[in-house]
Amino acid sequence: MAPAAASGGSTLPSGFAVFTSFPDLLFIFEFDAAYHCVAALFYLSASVLEALATIGMQEGYTYKQYHENISAVVFSYVVTLLYVVHAVFSLIRWKSS
Repeated sequence: MAPAAASGGSTLPSGFAVFTSFPDLLFIFEFDAAYHCVAALFYLSASVLEALATIGMQEGYTYKQYHENISAVVFSYVVTLLYVVHAVFSLIRWKSS
């Protein structure tokens, strides 16, 4: 531990070193960057469902509510795109370590 402190930075644990302390155990959820890929898939499915709900809006909704749903769809796809980009960079980081 002293060499990492002397160098001014710390490195991510690898191999079985992940199991040495509780904070390091939390890195298990990011192995194979699977968490980010699954989350991106969930964001995409939520975006598609929101778009379908907006398309299916019929009577009983005001013009304002329809426009709010359209903006929700647009922002959900933007968030999905950003999360996919984050997942790609996580995979690249995982591959390089």
